[in-house]
Parts: sequence; C-alpha cells; structure tokens
Amino acid sequence: MADVQPAETEPEKQPRSVRVVLLALMITMMLAMLDNMIVGTAMPTIVGELGGLEHLSWVVTAYTLATAASTPIWGKIGDMYGRKGAFMSSIVIFLIGSMLSGMAQNMGELIGFRAVQGLGAGGLMVGVMAIIGDLIPPRERGKYQGMMAGVMALAMIGGPLVGGTITDNWGWRWSFYINLPLGIVSLALISAVLHLPRKRSQARIDYLGAVLLTVGITSVVLVTTWGGTEYAWTSARIMELIGIGVAALIGFVFWQTRAAEPIVPLHIFRSRNFTLMSLIGFIAGFVMFGATLFLPLYQQSVQGASATNSGLLLLPMLGAMLVTSMVAGRVTTNTGKYKVFPLVGSALMVVGLYLLSTMDTGTSRFTSGVFMAVVGLGMGCLMQITMLVAQNSVEMKDMGVASSSTTLFRTLGSSFGVAIMGALFNHRVQDVMAERAGALGSKLTEQSAQLDAASLAKLPEAAREAYQHAVSAGTHSAFLLGAVVAVGALVASVFVKEVPLKGAGPQKPGDDVSDADADAETAAEAGAKAAAAPVA
Repeated sequence: MADVQPAETEPEKQPRSVRVVLLALMITMMLAMLDNMIVGTAMPTIVGELGGLEHLSWVVTAYTLATAASTPIWGKIGDMYGRKGAFMSSIVIFLIGSMLSGMAQNMGELIGFRAVQGLGAGGLMVGVMAIIGDLIPPRERGKYQGMMAGVMALAMIGGPLVGGTITDNWGWRWSFYINLPLGIVSLALISAVLHLPRKRSQARIDYLGAVLLTVGITSVVLVTTWGGTEYAWTSARIMELIGIGVAALIGFVFWQTRAAEPIVPLHIFRSRNFTLMSLIGFIAGFVMFGATLFLPLYQQSVQGASATNSGLLLLPMLGAMLVTSMVAGRVTTNTGKYKVFPLVGSALMVVGLYLLSTMDTGTSRFTSGVFMAVVGLGMGCLMQITMLVAQNSVEMKDMGVASSSTTLFRTLGSSFGVAIMGALFNHRVQDVMAERAGALGSKLTEQSAQLDAASLAKLPEAAREAYQHAVSAGTHSAFLLGAVVAVGALVASVFVKEVPLKGAGPQKPGDDVSDADADAETAAEAGAKAAAAPVA
C-alpha cells in the first residue's frame, strides 16, 4: 500500500486520520491557551477561599516559569525519542497538574500544583507545532498553522468569558477540572490515529545543558516578573538574579558546543531565516502581550468600559489577527510564497502601535478599535508564519528544537514586553499623577499605578480625571516604545530569504537558496512523507 503523502493532495482529500489528529491538536492548543485566561478570571474567588493574597502572583509565576523552562527540553525529547510519546506525556502531566490544582486546599499547594501543570504545558504547544511539521509538508503547513493561530485568538477572546461563567456557576475548582475531559479526548484521538516513525536515540539527554538553561530562563522570567513590582530594578535581589541568569546562559551556550546531544543545537542558528524568525517572534511576543495588558486597562480607566467582559475589549485586535492568520496561511499554501507577510505584518504592527500611542482621554471606542485592528492585522501576518519559516529552515531531525526554540523566544519576548512596557507605564502614570493631583496623586499610585474599578469609583472627580490623563500618558509611552521595538521586526523581515516551500514548484533561475536551507527543505520533504505513513 502506498504511503500517505499529504504534500501531493488537496486538504479535502487528506486521510481521515490526519484530519482527526489535527482536531486533537486544536483541542490541545485550546487547552494550552485557555488555561491562564480562565484561571486569571477565577483568581479573586480562589483567594477568597484559600487566602494567601500575598502569594497570589506566584499562582501565575510558577506556571509561567515551569512552562518556559520545560519548553526546549520537551522539543529535544521529541526529537530524540519520538514526538508522539513526548506529546502524550506532556498532556498527561498537564492533566495531573490540573486535577491536583483543582483539589488544592491552600495557596501553597495550588502554587506547587500549578508548577506541575506548567511542566506539562511546556510540551503542549511545542508538540502541536512539531507534529504539524512532521505530518504536513511546508507548502500546506501555513494554512494549518493559521488555523492554530485562530484557535489562539478565540481562546484569548473567550477565555475570560468562559472563566467567569465556570466560576460563577460551578465554582473555581472547575476552572481546572474542565481541562480533564478535553485532555482525555485529545489523548484518545492521538493514541488511536497518530502514527509517526519510532525513534530511540542512543545518546543520553543533556542534563547539564537542561539545568543551565532552566536556571537561566528562570532567572530571566523572575527578573521580568519581579523587577519594578516586588523589588526595585536596582535592588540586590534583582542584581543577583541578573548575574545568575547571565552566568547560566553563557555557560549553557558554551556547553552546547561540546555536548554530544545538545538541548538546543547551535547549528540551527546558522540558517539566516531561522535566526531572523526567532528575533521576529521575540518582538511579536513583546508587542502582543504588552498590548493585551494595557489596552483593557486604558479602556476601563479612560473610556469607562466594563471589566466584566474584558476579553471582548480586545475583539477588534484578536478578530483581525484571526482573519489575517487564516488568509496568510491560505495564500502561503496556494502560492508557496511567504516573505511578504513578515514585511507587511511588521509594517502594520509599527503603524498600529504608533496609532495606539496617540490615544488620549478623548479617543472614542470606535477609533481605538480601528487602531487595535491595525495591530491585529500585523500580528496575524506574523504569529504562525514565523513558526512555518523557522521549521522550513532546519532539517527534519531538528523539527522539535526548532519549534521549541521559536516558542521559547516568543515566551521570553512576552515576559520582557510586560516588564519593560509595564515599568515605563507605571513610571509615567506616577509622574503625571504627581503633576496633576499633587501629594494625593502620589499617594494613590505609590503602591500600584493600576487602580481597579472599585478604587477608581471612590476617587474625587479631580483625582479621577487626573488618573485618566495619567493612564493616557502611560499607554502613550508604552505603545510608543512598542512601535520602536517593532521597527526591529521590520528591519529583520527585509533580510528574510524566500526559500521555496515544498510544493511551490521548481526553483527559478536566480533564486537565492543557501545549501543549508536547500538541504533542510529536502529533509523536511522526506520527513513529511515518512511521518504520514502508518507504523506497524
């Protein structure tokens, strides 16, 4: 019987098993994206029952740390020992963490169980993208990764709504338990219909590299999480973390040149396109998560929007991102061309962020919605194309580490974006409050530059007006910084090489395809054909 070769068939004619696997992957992606959104909405209720308000931030931080630190390790394990086993293991660990989190009796237990959940979550998105890389040839990949971006956008829109509904009607514990039936369905489908070549590497896992990378990533995330909030940026604790992080990452890079089976083989960065996509992904994460943090704050504080349906406040941006990602994937599939999307996406992102920086206390919701949509259009052109090009730039044996490295850079970008844009926002808000409201303004924002709706409603009219001007000034500075950073993505996009995707037709004379990238394309083609073949 002939092997299944998705590269040569239209999507409608793909084997039923491949379509079922893609459904399971979409469910898993939804799990990975929904979790933090749902839990964030349930946090006030959780604190009300378990107490431990002073440790509240660790419920999110523990999950984020574990996810970021385990991401590259899951990618490498999949490359060495087989994608299916690694992916299913990550789902099981995630579900165990979810179940234990739902059973937590105090804040300490919840934080620990969230870390377990995060360890599994680190392999979810990496597994989804790497399996798509195995099953779907590059020419078709853009469309399916565009679908995954659509799932991501839907999760960001619907997460807070789902979280609020679950918490109000079933209790906060179901914000964790809801993962179990979805995860079990995904596990069952993947176990039954996903067939990938079995692997068994004779090399040992690079434990020293894993430890150094984990220490380095943990330090970076803690610096960006604690800096300017828990501790001053110049405090001894932050300086210690910076020193530990830099030393660990330098040691990691040094060791990767000597390890027999490195966690992140440095040769993948020899591909210009892979390095550029890592940079663009970092910047996209920087901008996107900064925007999702400050836009609802601006709309609630300045435009008087309700916080109840906070996910809907981002609908113009996320809706535009969803549509554009689907269109970009479809066009890439039909033409085999992709360079236009990083260029156009980066340009739209710069323009959109600049427009957002012009918002003031008189900006209407419609106007701000249009500005958000421009940013969303840019993000939609970038989010999955970066993964597609990164995967197309490496050999099939490095598909996992390419997917995990790209995901990690985006995660680190989001950490830096929230930290740096947040620090700039807080500093600007405090300055404007001091200017407009004097000592009262300084007192109001000395603990936090972000006042909740209840605190805002209790302020005198003059103080409330001053705070609205302060938030406008803060968002101006944050989004202006975002626009400047996004210029880096635009510059990087200029240097991206249009390496033909498999199925794009014969190479034309004059096409600039490096030997490394051409070899990677050939390996990806062969791997895609083998990956879709049933394994006895």
